[in-house]
Amino acid sequence: MPLKQAIVVRTDLKMGKGKTCAQCAHASIEAMLKTNQNNVAEWRASGMKKVVLKIASKKELFELFEKLKKKFPTALIKDAGLTQIEPGEATCIGIGPAEEKEIDAFIGHLKLL
Repeated sequence: MPLKQAIVVRTDLKMGKGKTCAQCAHASIEAMLKTNQNNVAEWRASGMKKVVLKIASKKELFELFEKLKKKFPTALIKDAGLTQIEPGEATCIGIGPAEEKEIDAFIGHLKLL
């Protein structure tokens, strides 16, 4: 089964492009570190497929996180508050890598960032 990683980013925070990229990088790495190393090796060997998606609110992000964390290696990213966002504010989540089909069952309705 093909593996992929998904990053889901809040759009209501109106983060700048650089800030968004940094938060996505945090989410990608933190989720990967929670993943079974055999899956990480397979994912890396196959090109590290990932998708970055948007979500409209903190409430929606937390609802999705609660569903996902029981099934996949999932990381909730909270900002340090050094630049654009208040300290501790949740910005995004990283999911997987995990089986693409299984992840898509939870995130397939979301739009690309």
